[in-house]
Amino acid sequence: MTTPKDTGGGPRRCLAVVLAAGEGKRMRSGLPKVLHPVAGRSMLAHVLDAVGRAGADALAVVVGPGREDVAAEARVQAPDARVFVQAERLGTAHAVLAAREALHQGYDDILVLFADTPLVRPETFSHLREKLKQGAGVAVLGFAPSDPTGYGRLLTDGDGALLAIREHKDATPRELAVGLCNAGLMALDGARALDWLERIDDANAQREFYLPDVVAIARGEGAACAYVMAPAEEVLGVNDRVQLAAAEAEIQSRLRRAAMLNGATLVAPETVFFSYDTVVGSDVLVEPHVVFGPGVSVGDGCVIHAFSHLEGATLAKNVTIGPYARLRPGARLAAKAKIGNFVEIKKAEIGEGAKINHLTYVGDASIGPRANIGAGVITCNYDGFLKYRTTIGADAFIGSNSALVAPVQIGDRAFVGSGSVVTGDVEADALAVARGRLAVIPGWATAFRKKMAALKAAK
Repeated sequence: MTTPKDTGGGPRRCLAVVLAAGEGKRMRSGLPKVLHPVAGRSMLAHVLDAVGRAGADALAVVVGPGREDVAAEARVQAPDARVFVQAERLGTAHAVLAAREALHQGYDDILVLFADTPLVRPETFSHLREKLKQGAGVAVLGFAPSDPTGYGRLLTDGDGALLAIREHKDATPRELAVGLCNAGLMALDGARALDWLERIDDANAQREFYLPDVVAIARGEGAACAYVMAPAEEVLGVNDRVQLAAAEAEIQSRLRRAAMLNGATLVAPETVFFSYDTVVGSDVLVEPHVVFGPGVSVGDGCVIHAFSHLEGATLAKNVTIGPYARLRPGARLAAKAKIGNFVEIKKAEIGEGAKINHLTYVGDASIGPRANIGAGVITCNYDGFLKYRTTIGADAFIGSNSALVAPVQIGDRAFVGSGSVVTGDVEADALAVARGRLAVIPGWATAFRKKMAALKAAK
C-alpha cells in the first residue's frame, strides 16, 4: 500500500486512533463487543490490521475503564500500539481526545476509526488520507444505504465539497431526502486536529461531544472539507448479534470470491466458511459444508470432501481429506496423503502418500510415507497427566482396531495385527500381534440356548 506523500516529497506521517471503548450492551454478552470474532479474529484485530496495511505509522487504541482484555488484544495484534482509557463515555470527540498525548506528537494525518466497523478495506483509509494530501482539513467517509433512516447526512455543494454533517434528528425534511450518509470514520489534518477537537462542545440533547461537529469548526476557519464514498456493506457497524452475522456474511463473501478467483472450486460456496488467514491454492476442490478455522494452508490440487473441519493445519499438494474429517492444530499432511471419513488428526505429521482412511484418531504422532493405518486405530497419547508421542515408519501397516500406547515406535515396513494393543516398540519388518488367542468350542451355542430357554420358561 502506497503511503501518501506531502508536497515536499517526504512521507506523510499518520496516526490512527481506534475507538474501542463502547460497552456494546446490545450484544448481550460478557465479552466486549470489539472482541467478538468475525472470520476467526476479533473486530478490533481486523481494524488494526487494515489500517496498518494502509500505512499508519502509529496506533492509538482508546478503551473503556477496566477493559484490560481489550487493551491486551490491542497489544497482541499491534505490539507498538499505545492504549488510552476513556474514563467517561461522553461522545466520540471526547473519546478521540482521550488519546490527546498521541495527538500532540505532530503527525501529518490523523485517522479516526471504530473498532466495531471491521470490514473497511486498507485502500479506503488510503483514499481518506489522499484527500488530506490534496489540501482538505477534514475528510469524511460516506455511504449510500438503501434506508438512510437514523444516519447523519453529508450535505455537499455542487462541486462535491462537504458543507456539514447533519444528524438525522436535527435534519430538515429537505436534508432528510439526502441519501448520502455519514459512516463515522474520518481523517483530520494533524496540524490542526487537536485544536479543532478541543473546541467541540456538548451543547446538544445528549450532552455529548460529537466528532461530526469538527466539520463545522474546520469550515469556520476556512478549511476545506471533503468526503470519500464506500459501499454500504464495507462500513457496516456491529452493535448486536444480527449485525455481527451480517458482518460475517459479508467477509465470507469476500473470502469465497478470493478463493475462487485464485483457482479453487467451491461446489456450494455459501456453505463453505473461511477464516481471515485461510490460504487455498489453485485447483483445490472444496465440497459443501466445510469449515476452515484459523491457521489453515491448503496446497494446490487438494480435495476437501464434505462436512470436514480444519484448524491450524497445513496440507501439501494433492492431499485428500474427508468426508467428515477433522484436522486440529498441528496437523501437517505431506503430498498425496489421504485422510478419510471420521478421522481426526491432531499435532501429527502425516508422510507423503500415507493413508488413514476411516474411523481413526492420530494425535501427537509421526506417520511415515506410504504407511497404511486401518479403521478404528487409536494412538493412545494421554495418560491423564502427560502427552506422549507415537512414531510409525515408512510403509508400515497398522491393522484395524489397534491401539498404540505411546510412547511407542513402529519401524519401517512393520505390520501390526488387527485388534492389537501395542505397548512396546516394534522393529522394522516385524509382525506385532497383541491379542487373546481365538478359542472355538463346537456345539457350545446349542447347549447355551437350551439352558437359557429352560431358565426363562421356569420363571
